[in-house]
Amino acid sequence: MELEHPEISVRRQCDLLGVNRSGLYYQPRGESEENLRLMRLMDEEYTRHPFFGSRRMAAWLCSQGYEVNRKRVSRLMDVMGLEALYPKPKLSQRGEGHKIYPYLLKGVEVTRVNQVWSTDITYVRMASGFVYLAAVLDWYSRFVLSWSLSVTMEADFCIEALKRALRRGRPEIFNSDQGSQFTSEKFTGELKARGITISMDGRGRCFDNIFIERLWRSLKYEEIYLHDYNFVPEARTGIGNWLRYYNQERPHQSLGYRTPTQLYRG
Repeated sequence: MELEHPEISVRRQCDLLGVNRSGLYYQPRGESEENLRLMRLMDEEYTRHPFFGSRRMAAWLCSQGYEVNRKRVSRLMDVMGLEALYPKPKLSQRGEGHKIYPYLLKGVEVTRVNQVWSTDITYVRMASGFVYLAAVLDWYSRFVLSWSLSVTMEADFCIEALKRALRRGRPEIFNSDQGSQFTSEKFTGELKARGITISMDGRGRCFDNIFIERLWRSLKYEEIYLHDYNFVPEARTGIGNWLRYYNQERPHQSLGYRTPTQLYRG
């Protein structure tokens, strides 16, 4: 990557390399060392127990010797994009002009490649900060079609991941949660322009998107928690290598011990 390349712009270089431009200018996020330590612990505990809300998470941290209140834990969970897996009595306000689509996959039998794709975002800890990872997954084969890293939760890196996935094909149904990234007109517009049916999880029910949740769990235990990335390129290399392993070499019991690549490409 050359920021001052005489012929190829930074935007074009990022597109060729599958890199989100915001990752080039990464600076450690503006949280104290103590908050970053708490966030590392919360990320691991949430991965083990995704039904923990701020109340339970605060109680767990206190049991580990960290005197924190629920308000602080709630704010950090918001920063990390964590939400307990149970329906909430009050739903958060939708963004202006953001349409919420119904969940269409209950009871649906997924029997073929490109029938259903899904996407999600997860928090990735760094040695002194954090970034976010978005991925697009084919439900039938569990094949990771594309992924992107970003230092913010804005929609652009999710749209980049979607566009790269769509270069491989087109799903019949595309499923996501109700996050503002996925309900934005820019994101849904990419799907509607191609005649793709949109499905969205119920609030607080990420098990509606269970396959990508399992992907995050495996990625964190097998790669992210074993390394302390110092820089975004280091995280990108480690995550990229693991996702290639996941797609091409890691057999899945649920797939008859075949790899996602074998099933996706037939």
